[in-house]
Amino acid sequence: MIRPWVAIQRNPRSGSGKRRRFLFDLASALKRHDLRPHIFSQREILAERLKDPERRAALVAIVAAGGDGTLTDIANRFPGVPACPFPLGTENLLAKYLEIPLNGEAAARIIAAGNVRKFDVGQAGEGTKFLIMGSVGFDAEVIRRLHDSRRGNISHLSYVSPICRSVMSYSFPRLTVKADELPEPIEGSLVIVSNFPAYAFKLPVNPDAEPDDGLLTVRVFEKSGRWNFAKYSTLVTRRRHLERPDVRVFNTSSVSIETKATAPVQIDGDPFGTTPITFSCLPAQMELFVPAS
Repeated sequence: MIRPWVAIQRNPRSGSGKRRRFLFDLASALKRHDLRPHIFSQREILAERLKDPERRAALVAIVAAGGDGTLTDIANRFPGVPACPFPLGTENLLAKYLEIPLNGEAAARIIAAGNVRKFDVGQAGEGTKFLIMGSVGFDAEVIRRLHDSRRGNISHLSYVSPICRSVMSYSFPRLTVKADELPEPIEGSLVIVSNFPAYAFKLPVNPDAEPDDGLLTVRVFEKSGRWNFAKYSTLVTRRRHLERPDVRVFNTSSVSIETKATAPVQIDGDPFGTTPITFSCLPAQMELFVPAS
């Protein structure tokens, strides 16, 4: 019989260098809780290992040792397996929301306790899942430029050049937003669709989003152009965008965004092509480990 074990999916970019010691701390802590750790650097090897029904049945959790993108990757490849973020990335939005620290013993204790909670999952297009948020517009353009130039680990400073280049060249195409909850389509220049109330740089874009209500929170910034984008950015940092008539918000199970000229799309900090795009909510689709209340 195979003993209970934990798969640690390591992002090669995030879980390397000085951060590697955190992985060893986690593995040692899991052993102390009678859970066998296995660290995987290659996604294909973990997928092959889980084709064995006996190994799959003995699997307690998959640890996403990286950033938010690592956890999103696990959600797409291994549906139905409880997961736990281990924050080795840049933003680590979900780990912060779930209050899971970069501490091997603490993470191992949470997994060993077996306390999981079901959360909604977002879906972009025909079947690609996302956990935190998706967007269409300027911030997706920044993400596209960042990933096109990425050569290794990124930090908050890595965003400076893509932001500056996007400000100078992005054309702010008009977006048409459609949902059953809307009496008529909304026109805007930036659309942010949230499952969790988290966003990069701790910006409170959709602070009222609930990740377990079966709905997505959609915020539409209506006005276009560099000047309006700069104004919106300032308003968001001060939470003054929440009551503005030109910043619309609604909750929905599905929203579609169309454009005459294509606009970039991103999900959970990774590029996801261009418009048109439909975002939908899959209620209670993923179990995540959380600290005991």
